[in-house]
Amino acid sequence: MPENNAPTPETPRDGAAGSAAQPVTDGGADASPSAPAQGRHSVSSKPKDGASSHIFVWLKEVATVVVIAVVLSFLIKTFLFRAFYIPSESMVNTLDVNDRIFVNLLVPEPFALSHGDVVVFRDTQGWLAAAPEKETGPFTWVQDGLTFVGLLPDSSEQHLVKRVIGLPGDHVICCDDAGKLTINGTPLDETYVNTAEVAQIRPFDVVVPEGKVWVMGDNRNHSADSRSHLDANGGFVNLVDVEGKAAVIAWPLNRISVLENYPDVYRNVPAGK
Repeated sequence: MPENNAPTPETPRDGAAGSAAQPVTDGGADASPSAPAQGRHSVSSKPKDGASSHIFVWLKEVATVVVIAVVLSFLIKTFLFRAFYIPSESMVNTLDVNDRIFVNLLVPEPFALSHGDVVVFRDTQGWLAAAPEKETGPFTWVQDGLTFVGLLPDSSEQHLVKRVIGLPGDHVICCDDAGKLTINGTPLDETYVNTAEVAQIRPFDVVVPEGKVWVMGDNRNHSADSRSHLDANGGFVNLVDVEGKAAVIAWPLNRISVLENYPDVYRNVPAGK
């Protein structure tokens, strides 16, 4: 804390009763006609220096907190979780358009995928049209920087989000006589599928190769998923293209929730070959 430089009154000398007390000056300066002015100057300047020092310390603390937050955000985004936003209706009602989600980057490595996981993956097979060139503005670099460190969700249009239906070795067929998907001969009661419309039957019969997965959207009539891309890598998604498992809806606030993989739906599915 700054020193207390308030002037201290002296005891008046004999014969000088009632005269003004001389202020104490820094460094024990001799009392002289110029001393009061020096003392006053010293007293008035010190608080200003102290205020400047307090502001500097405060700014330093704020800068430290900001740097730590940015570094932590970058590390979390790089190794643990990454934010994405949902641009389409292919996963309704599980995910709505403009939902913000956090994706667990520890899946599929070191933790393996499971049936029913919702995953975000890079489009390396040409499922999407080429993204238009991004318009730039005076603050584009700010948005890009915040996205890079993980403080804003990734708004790039070259990622997709779907649900994992078939794992490596699974034999997936659509559909049995009841109109249900089967995995390794076991029909699924897919409680996550959007019931606003009756899902159209689009037949397929595939065995998932090693290192790949078969994915489908929950909004079956409005999802260009593995069924729509049989001519591109057989409709399969490479595991190396999977960014991670969607873990939670983080925004909007009224939709904050944990995303399920519905283990009961797949409980009786035997392991694939």
